[in-house]
Amino acid sequence: MAVIPFVEQDVASDAVPIWPVEQADYEDWLGGRSGAEQRWLRAAAFKPEAGRTCLLPDGEGGLAGVVLGLGKTADMWCYGDLAGTLPPGRYAIDAPLQPEAATGAALAWALGTYRFTRYAGEEKTFARLTLPAGADGNYVAAATAGSFLARELINTPAADMGPAELAEAATTLAERHGASCSVLTGDELLMENYPSIHAVGRASINYPRLIDLNWGDTDSPRVTLVGKGVCFDTGGLDLKSAAGMLKMKKDMGGAATMLGLASMIMQLGLPVRLRLLIPAVENAVSGSAYRPGDVLSTRKGLTVEVGNTDAEGRIVLSDALAEADSEQPALLIDCATLTGAARVALGPDLPAYFTDSDDLAAELERAGAATGDPLWRLPLHEPYRERLKSRIADMNNVSEGPFAGALTAALFLKSFVTETRDWVHIDTYAWNDAARPGRPPGGEGLTMRALYRVIAQRFGG
Repeated sequence: MAVIPFVEQDVASDAVPIWPVEQADYEDWLGGRSGAEQRWLRAAAFKPEAGRTCLLPDGEGGLAGVVLGLGKTADMWCYGDLAGTLPPGRYAIDAPLQPEAATGAALAWALGTYRFTRYAGEEKTFARLTLPAGADGNYVAAATAGSFLARELINTPAADMGPAELAEAATTLAERHGASCSVLTGDELLMENYPSIHAVGRASINYPRLIDLNWGDTDSPRVTLVGKGVCFDTGGLDLKSAAGMLKMKKDMGGAATMLGLASMIMQLGLPVRLRLLIPAVENAVSGSAYRPGDVLSTRKGLTVEVGNTDAEGRIVLSDALAEADSEQPALLIDCATLTGAARVALGPDLPAYFTDSDDLAAELERAGAATGDPLWRLPLHEPYRERLKSRIADMNNVSEGPFAGALTAALFLKSFVTETRDWVHIDTYAWNDAARPGRPPGGEGLTMRALYRVIAQRFGG
């Protein structure tokens, strides 16, 4: 089994038991404890709310066990803070868990140990957990590695995570798993007919790139991932405000999420032919920047009038999606930090997704609920396509009015996916504004586990 941070496979004889209890079962559970334990818990005014803990002494100055509240319904994230809040040592869950619950508990424990320490901060000592019986340790290891990769990439400032560094990260991942990875750089994009990626990225001294990772048996079902890799977004000539730029190192969060998902797929050996395409650019300001009113060519042959240079993500994705669609994969997924409108509608924790396939939508809903990685469907409402009309080009990259921004962006992307039956577009925030159990502040590969589950259930593994 692969290494899981602060989760051990071997059972330790000195492991402190953790007793997880739901609210509805608490009084019955308490009645089965010793009188001393009952008095301690009542004196501590312990209530089995989700994630709340109470340490029980053993009468000799040691720790007899930990009571963990699960709230009204058991949730994997109840275990998410334990590695950092319990005293250092070894622990084991002393309760029968269904395999999915056991896997979720171990995963939440491991995910809660992530810290971004590249520039400052010391490594923290965390408590260790014995892998619960029935848990899928290989999945936990892969999901943790994928999440940590996505978080690390998103958290790294653009000075150290530009298009070149993002390409290097993809190449390193490919080498680790025996995949191939090619990179088109600068004017090579024009030579190979990726003009929209080049147009958005040409203003930066950090040359634009198209990253192309391939892995798996060529006879297996083709699964293609596309991730928006805007490593920093100034807004271009339609410049963002100072406040609007503060988190723009995370504008490559879609690419980071797809790299994390690709890592999971390869580490767990799913029987698919994986392709990952990342248009990696910096939307900068210089004399060569693309301008409002320009008409851009695209790989698909459609022309796009630039209504706003700050809607650059959909432009770079258009070329990558056209290339992905040309192979008609069995499943095509794109992920992007695309619109503020999706955040206004659904908030930071619930990514929006768009698909024409009701079957795929149902799979995504079930997978999101099962993995603690939810997402929410918004409609591809075709009448809104009128809002993208241009008088001088095939389409505009933005609508004239303020309404339905996430929907019109998705419709724009749909124009470049015409041959593939099952396509889903994810509009994600890719960030935790505040600490939550198992999810420290900063970058986050939202939807990664849900997407993996759909792929695994569809194609085996």
